[in-house]
Amino acid sequence: MTTKLRNAAGILLAAALLTQPIAAERTGLLDLLRPKDPAEGELWEEDFTPKRGRSAPRRDKRRASAERDDPRPAPDVLEPDRDVWPCASSGAGSYSWYAVHQKDGKRPPAPAEIPSIGEHGGYYLGGDEPVVYLTFDAGYENGNVERSLDGLRAEGVPGAFFILENLVNRNPELVKRMADEGHLVCNHTARHKDMTTFTEADFKEELGRMETAYRTLTGQEMARYYRPPEGRFTLDNLDWAKELGYSTILWSFAYADWDNEKQPDPEAALEKILDGAHNGMVLLLHPTSETNAQILTALIRSLRDRGFRFGTLDELTGGGGIGA
Repeated sequence: MTTKLRNAAGILLAAALLTQPIAAERTGLLDLLRPKDPAEGELWEEDFTPKRGRSAPRRDKRRASAERDDPRPAPDVLEPDRDVWPCASSGAGSYSWYAVHQKDGKRPPAPAEIPSIGEHGGYYLGGDEPVVYLTFDAGYENGNVERSLDGLRAEGVPGAFFILENLVNRNPELVKRMADEGHLVCNHTARHKDMTTFTEADFKEELGRMETAYRTLTGQEMARYYRPPEGRFTLDNLDWAKELGYSTILWSFAYADWDNEKQPDPEAALEKILDGAHNGMVLLLHPTSETNAQILTALIRSLRDRGFRFGTLDELTGGGGIGA
């Protein structure tokens, strides 16, 4: 009899999930299928480790914490932290930034189909002098972000880290280290959403949420530089960021370094970046990349040997930076 009851309950649960997922969610039936936090014995989140190739680790959505009387905010899906290169503009009024690789020191032009970002507080290229601006998009830690910081410290080079709320929550000491060692800690949004779909109020709330997380941790304000997730933006996005005091920083060189399961050969990656080096280079790297962590010191030394120095975004936006 017990087996029959269990089978019947299973059938009812399956029917609820297929026909009325919202009702099943509200009644708590989905909790039976969800993993629990072993440390607390209650529903929270799945293992958060890199395992999805180009994607940063994701958190599955959960029921609102208020429904569970849980004071912690319910985690949202953390979308892939990637920069598609190259790609075309997409959607009416929305754009996806890219920079075509050049050689022999040529400076990449802004994409012809994208309106001038400079008129809206955006930058992608420094002045025409041998300076490189190192920028890093960091949404999570897998050991390589720390290694990247080690390399920067050893070479005495400043960087700009565009971070997500996840990094503050899970690796607070790493974020503090960024600031303590003189790097700029910048806003990559709280949750790495497609900001082209946001209203003005939601856009500003998203950047503010990231600011609050950083301020709560460090007692300091974030550097007023914003990078849109995946380089997707509207001109309104740039204007809204500008109203909040941000300059939007895109890039003049990026490469396919984001896929943890398909990391480029270190020697080939180093050659690719050096071949594309140019005056005022705004270099985008993902510090979660094993390859980048391996080549960073050699890259810095090679660029120096070619006569480049390393600048900060304060310098870039203080004069001579180009927005198109």
